[in-house]
Amino acid sequence: MRPSPRNGRNQTGATASGPDAGEPSAMAMHVALTFDDNFWAPAYALMRSICLSTRQHKDLVFHLLHFPLTEAHRQDLERIRAEFGAQLRFYPLDRSERFGSFVDGLPASTQWPKVVYARLLLTELLPDDIERVIYLDCDMMVRRPIEQLYHADLAGQPLAAVPEALAPFIMGRRDMRFDTDIFNIGDAYFNSGMLLIALEKWRDMDLRAQVAALAEKGLLGKLGYFDQDLLNIIFRERWTALDWRWNTIDAHRAHEALNPAILHYTSVNKPWALLAGIRRNPAYARWYRHVMTNEIFYRFARHRWKRWWKRLLRLNR
Repeated sequence: MRPSPRNGRNQTGATASGPDAGEPSAMAMHVALTFDDNFWAPAYALMRSICLSTRQHKDLVFHLLHFPLTEAHRQDLERIRAEFGAQLRFYPLDRSERFGSFVDGLPASTQWPKVVYARLLLTELLPDDIERVIYLDCDMMVRRPIEQLYHADLAGQPLAAVPEALAPFIMGRRDMRFDTDIFNIGDAYFNSGMLLIALEKWRDMDLRAQVAALAEKGLLGKLGYFDQDLLNIIFRERWTALDWRWNTIDAHRAHEALNPAILHYTSVNKPWALLAGIRRNPAYARWYRHVMTNEIFYRFARHRWKRWWKRLLRLNR
């Protein structure tokens, strides 16, 4: 990981769209998403689920931190502005020297590409005048008014999140004996798919410097869940636990009776699978399809099939 570039924060080339795009309302609620062009449709569905679940559409400001998007996919995302009057701000990470220097040398995989690290750098990528932001993974759907989460009490902490149900296994892994030099299995551990962030407190903690220090100790190669592990190390005992309904992980049909607020589709059963709505697995799969809209749902299916055939025939080499 290279040192931070100079000349101030927020050098992302961000562009904005929406009514009075340069001037968010005093009641603005900021939501950040990170994704690449292959995940544009779930990002659209997530934003639309947020808009459909609140009356405060025009107070929403979506900060989209992304790798290059096709013009067609960007226009799909712009539909959120047209339908609900929400603001969209685009942050092309491939043009961000700050992001590039931060992720240089950090571990990545097919499951967790380097775009996942953007959530750690929100204090540098977003405008300095934002006090609070909700970060959401794109494999989510929101069912309750997002303002209930946005205005939750952080109890003086820099971060609020939902405890990870599989925390002991994630921290200890095989025989609960792995990474004992990094984690104490008795520690609280959160899922990083939904984060309520007090940005000024994050700035005081200087996450870039803390990640660099962990790299110098040789700990990055031991991380199993990359960004999530890093956040749990940095914010150990410095976060507030929220009700599990705000990040219902691997939601199944049985969860529907418990009125979850945010569904987090972490398993292999995704709501955008063609037969998910018929099988009604995972939770609210039929609902999700109509949130994404049938048009984009089927276009996303064709997009995935095209990528699958290219990989199979090795046409993308």
